[in-house]
Amino acid sequence: MRMNPADASALHTDFADLRRLHAQAVRDSVTLVQRVAPGDLSRPTPCSAWTLADLLAHMTAQHHGFAAAARGEGREPAHWAVRPLGTNPVGEYTAAAGKVIAAFAIVEGPDQAFALPEFSAGRTFRAARAIGFHLIDYVVHSWDVARTLGLAYAPAPELLRAALPIARAVPNDDSRLAPGSAFRPGLTAGEDADTLEQILAALGRAPRWRGPERGEAAHGAGRQVLSS
Repeated sequence: MRMNPADASALHTDFADLRRLHAQAVRDSVTLVQRVAPGDLSRPTPCSAWTLADLLAHMTAQHHGFAAAARGEGREPAHWAVRPLGTNPVGEYTAAAGKVIAAFAIVEGPDQAFALPEFSAGRTFRAARAIGFHLIDYVVHSWDVARTLGLAYAPAPELLRAALPIARAVPNDDSRLAPGSAFRPGLTAGEDADTLEQILAALGRAPRWRGPERGEAAHGAGRQVLSS
């Protein structure tokens, strides 16, 4: 993900608050992923052409990559490799999420350099900016998982307020059309769109997207499971 030069205003959140909100976004994703059953892995997701298995593999890999970047090891391609899910994808995801939260917690400050080769091969990024990248990914991917499973997703208003300017700073250009892009071209949010819907539309998600039903046993999953 690249950002517009104007994204400086997107990251004015205090660094301690940014890390706290980032951890909250990642923990929200864990709560949702822990509802995944083996039979769900082949389900379609709001991410074009990705099944839930593909999405979880991507999310897990990004946790490992960003954790490595926080440790100063981000230039090593192996840390970013997307690998097939193992026999315990939920456990693997939960462990990876814990690692990135722990790695970000010991970052020395907002100016620490992060090497993010998937974003740029020849430059580094300030920690505050890199953590913002990861935060917006997991707000949106949490929604992806929730929609795939038929679960509600209601992140904290404070988290959404921090995420919206970051979402708006992501360039809406041809890079979103590339194979494997996590975001699609932006959509127009309705006049009555709430903050989450504005974030989703900015990053190419149709807020009304619905996947196929999981079956009668899962119909109760529409109840709200995240309200923080």
